[in-house]
Amino acid sequence: MTESIREFTSKFGLPRLIITSFFILICATSVLIGLPFGSMLSDIIRRFGMYGILVLAMVPAIQSGIGPNFALPLGILCGLLGGMISMEMGLVDGMGFWGAIIISLPFAVIVGWLYGLMLNKIKGSEMLVATYMGFSAVAFMCIMWILLPFKHPEMVWPIGRGLRVTISLDSTYGQILNNFAAFKIGKVNIPTGLLAFFLISCLVVWLFTRSKVGIAMRAAGDNPKFAVASGINVDNCRVIGTTLSTLLGAIGIIVYAQSFGFYQLYMAPQYMAFGAVAAVLIGGASAKKAKISHVILGVFLFQGMLTVALPVANELIKEGNLSEVLRLIVQNGIILYALTQVGGGE
Repeated sequence: MTESIREFTSKFGLPRLIITSFFILICATSVLIGLPFGSMLSDIIRRFGMYGILVLAMVPAIQSGIGPNFALPLGILCGLLGGMISMEMGLVDGMGFWGAIIISLPFAVIVGWLYGLMLNKIKGSEMLVATYMGFSAVAFMCIMWILLPFKHPEMVWPIGRGLRVTISLDSTYGQILNNFAAFKIGKVNIPTGLLAFFLISCLVVWLFTRSKVGIAMRAAGDNPKFAVASGINVDNCRVIGTTLSTLLGAIGIIVYAQSFGFYQLYMAPQYMAFGAVAAVLIGGASAKKAKISHVILGVFLFQGMLTVALPVANELIKEGNLSEVLRLIVQNGIILYALTQVGGGE
């Protein structure tokens, strides 16, 4: 019996076992103190779908050998730009949502390709350079959001120039995926369209990794020297992985925004990569290996913890801002643990 437990712990991973146990504990606590667990479970499912593709963007980056993509804001900014152009063109509902994705893809391909070429020049320092690259791109776009010639009245400030910090999607395509074929099980809302979009995206990425190009990309990431000896162009594979990761980041932010109901510009994308990296690492990925299962498990655990921790903390600690402090400790503690695993892995 003891040997079976050890084998399970070794396979599942002690850190994930601890995080899962803590998640179950706070869920049980929420029920015991009388919180509306049905609504919280609905929120967990919604957050699982809306953050999923941003975390999925880590898979091709890690598999191609560049490691966790801390420059995810590059893809996010491409998605935001596509969303702004879609709104400026007056596209709404399904046309607006799919238009935003289609418009963002060329930007993401070009940016991802150029970024991949740059990473090939600085092999060994990818994560450090990626972090600075993401921060620099966000700062640059803070200027561009003011200078770009957008005129849509729901996007620009009524006085002065530039885009608003937060742009509502209520009149365009807010909640379009969440509401598609949605249904209820008791008090739990199931956003069918949102979950289906995320799972189909996972399936597409999984099929790509099983294709000839995907297998070559994984081989290049696992063992570059063996890949070169086998006739694989490692640099090209790294560029493909970077480009695909950037594409998924662009799509992911549009899916996230339609579920959230707003686009958030300026400094909002700056730290989004850290949560995505933390989620995939918590799910079982390492700096060199990542699978779709790591994404699904990691997103559920990470977002589940954040969703349940705050209302439980609010109920247990009602004085001042201690509940918010506790939430930040939980959130940043999970991210800190996950980032310590970047250099390790299973």
